[in-house]
Amino acid sequence: MPTDEDTAPTAPAGVDTDKPSAARIYDWYLGGTQNWAVDREFGKRAVQLWPGMKAMAQQNRAFMNRVVEAALDAGIRQFIDLGSGVPTVGNIHEIIRRRLPDEGSATVVYVDYEPVAAAHSTVILEKDEATGWAAIVQRDLRDPDGVLDDDVTRELIDFGEPVCLLLIAVMHFIGPHDDPDKIAATYRSRLAPGSWLAISHASIEDAPADETVGVRRMIDTYRSTSNPMWLRDRAEFVPWFGDWTILEPGITRLPHWRPDREPTEEELEASSFGWGGVAENRS
Repeated sequence: MPTDEDTAPTAPAGVDTDKPSAARIYDWYLGGTQNWAVDREFGKRAVQLWPGMKAMAQQNRAFMNRVVEAALDAGIRQFIDLGSGVPTVGNIHEIIRRRLPDEGSATVVYVDYEPVAAAHSTVILEKDEATGWAAIVQRDLRDPDGVLDDDVTRELIDFGEPVCLLLIAVMHFIGPHDDPDKIAATYRSRLAPGSWLAISHASIEDAPADETVGVRRMIDTYRSTSNPMWLRDRAEFVPWFGDWTILEPGITRLPHWRPDREPTEEELEASSFGWGGVAENRS
């Protein structure tokens, strides 16, 4: 039987595989293969503390997929995925390729500061022959101007046209000292009318009390990674949408945002630990 070491991917040059990475841990939660033993061990400990962790990660990915499909249906053809992480199942360019018949009729910019995410994103996009209309920008989302003014971003994104900007399961890695309100406001200020902003965030607001202890302990374990984590209530992240119009069905638990199927019992149980929503710039 193959061991974790046997199935581990080849580490890109300069990538630290001795310390767990939130991007690679998330990949493991989603059933991906771009993770190492240190990430899997961390993930297993997190799941022991809170068994709903994998279901929550999968809900975030499904929420993102539905947002992208809804944006395409609304006519948006430009996407920026902030904190895109390590490529795994259900990437945005894959959804676009499935939904749109004309290759290159939409563009995607993936953004992540972790070398492992950038390295593997490059490999995936080259393998998928999508480099003409999708690319990775290795920058920190906490520097909005740096992200949006990057040469690669400017090549693929026309800021005179609507953009769907995605902050999926990433703002809970942005601490109060990073001024998340300013970060979100700066991104909004750069996007044209008709643009969408999608956000999902971890929370224990109104969650079952007997499970919040495990979630808090899991959050504490993230202090040992390169990406400490913060929990926020709904009222704390709704202001990040600014004066943009919240689209139906509003700020909801993730499985309830324009569902395409009935959620499972496990998904419903995990749904108490996150919020999600989408807003449109109608100015």
